Amino acid sequence: MFLTFLLPLAAVLAALSVRIVQQYQTFIVFTLGRFSRTLSPGLNLIIPFIEQTTSVDMRVLTRDIPKQQVITKDNVPVTINGVVYFKVLDASTAIIKVQDYNYAIGQFSQAALRDVVGGMTFDDLLAERQIISEEIEKIVRKESSAWGLEVVTIKIQDVDVPEELKKMMSRQASAEREKRATITKAEGDKLAAFNLAEAAKTMTASPGAMQLRTLQTIDGLGPTASNTVILAVPVELMELVKAYTDKKS
Repeated sequence: MFLTFLLPLAAVLAALSVRIVQQYQTFIVFTLGRFSRTLSPGLNLIIPFIEQTTSVDMRVLTRDIPKQQVITKDNVPVTINGVVYFKVLDASTAIIKVQDYNYAIGQFSQAALRDVVGGMTFDDLLAERQIISEEIEKIVRKESSAWGLEVVTIKIQDVDVPEELKKMMSRQASAEREKRATITKAEGDKLAAFNLAEAAKTMTASPGAMQLRTLQTIDGLGPTASNTVILAVPVELMELVKAYTDKKS
């Protein structure tokens, strides 16, 4: 009768004393409420009812930074969110010093994001997202290291602005493109005028250059019968014919 009672009790105690720890886990052991040791991956034994365990995931964890509205340094309201990647370095510290380290790092990252973005202008926010992420990461890493955590990286995901501001930005971008197009056209006109002036100088300095250009123009008109061509006879040619006529007479 005694053995019939003892064997099931021993089986229950054996089952309660076994802890199988996965490769990516660490178990924290509390003996009568006091931290005593950690359990490594594999098969481990504890004292039932005397020792209690808490598991800690040692892999890289992801925590969203919820969307929040922030006022930039130049008073532009933006809605911004991000994500923080971190992992537990010291399991006992993360469990003992922080009630919920996952929630704590998320809230601290949210506050750090608000502080960093609030100290930057809107243009810097759009252009320097990597710098913003690095600044937030620096602040969060400094605080979370005391919690037994390591921040891997923090990324800014979305930056939303009011619709009116989006329209203004679109008009500004359009104006900038039109400005560049006008400048490019003006530079092209300037270069064309310079080349025409150089060509005029060449024709003036070379006798017969104008006549050669005229013949090239006529040749380029093609054989179409409907073309009507009016030729302007150069003054030099008229003077040459007049001088020849005077000489003959």
